[in-house]
Amino acid sequence: MKNVAILGASGLVGQELLRILAERRFPVRQLKVLATSRSAGQTIEYMGEELTIEEARPEAFEGVDIAFFAASNDASRELAPEAVRRGCVVIDKSSYWRMDPEVPLAVPEVNPEAIRRHKGILASPNCSTIQLVMALHPLKAAAGLRRVVVSTYQSVSGTGKDAVEELRQQAPRVLQGDGVGPGRVYEKPIAFNVLARCDAFEANGYTKEEMKLTRETRKILEMPDLPISATAVRVPVFVGHSESVLVETGRPLSVEEAREALRRQPGVVVVDDPERLEYPDALSAAGRDEVFVGRIREDLSAPGSLWMWVVSDNLRKGAALNAVQIAEFLVQEGLA
Repeated sequence: MKNVAILGASGLVGQELLRILAERRFPVRQLKVLATSRSAGQTIEYMGEELTIEEARPEAFEGVDIAFFAASNDASRELAPEAVRRGCVVIDKSSYWRMDPEVPLAVPEVNPEAIRRHKGILASPNCSTIQLVMALHPLKAAAGLRRVVVSTYQSVSGTGKDAVEELRQQAPRVLQGDGVGPGRVYEKPIAFNVLARCDAFEANGYTKEEMKLTRETRKILEMPDLPISATAVRVPVFVGHSESVLVETGRPLSVEEAREALRRQPGVVVVDDPERLEYPDALSAAGRDEVFVGRIREDLSAPGSLWMWVVSDNLRKGAALNAVQIAEFLVQEGLA
């Protein structure tokens, strides 16, 4: 049994962490729920028990074995080393530690060996990265990878609670014929719209989200020179990220070979029957733990390349579930 803490317990990912810890019956002896001073004193329910949110301070991690961080980069930068100094293993969902060469960036079904190398802090990848590498990993094993091009269609829950509420408020106004201007979260209306931007733009014209996807994929797959290019788009979907992925493999891979490799990958479900109009969609993936792959087909313009459509619940496998799976691996291996 482990003493567990959740930093950011009142947020969307924190709430999902509580649900998944309960669903999977993670061996929790004592659970602390932590947040900023703004949320301190509020209560959260876990396994029928009402827990009071404490302010996240270094001393709050005394006696904690495993801490899930689902908060800001600033909180992770300041508090993760403090937690480690107190004997805690930190599993961080922010982007702050992901590209640190001393910090493992882990998806347990893809690179479990990285978890064994931890020095107190482990990073869980970006939500869009997790589902992408889950689909790329078996293709890499089967035929190698030469190039990847990915366009993401990301739900508003990836931005947070305020974005979900913004979509919820804008949608009925649009349906009623009322004009909707920019919101507080997005600079353009999100209801019934598609925004060609996730996160801030960098000097190269790509957004931070697109560069996270590129850099994190290379690190997880241990392919630092993999040619990969991304376009990240925000869509008016509450939960579930979708990705259109073009993969150029090291050797030509037939559609059926690709399907079979993906079927063998733990955590991946192939939904790909054009005759029956079966393919993954965000609504069906919401609330599910798996990564769904379909629309697997040859690229007509470049022999030796394949297209696929990859969908996953960004709050579960894309965030909370992956973090809990890392913790489960730590416990099973005696690493925490």
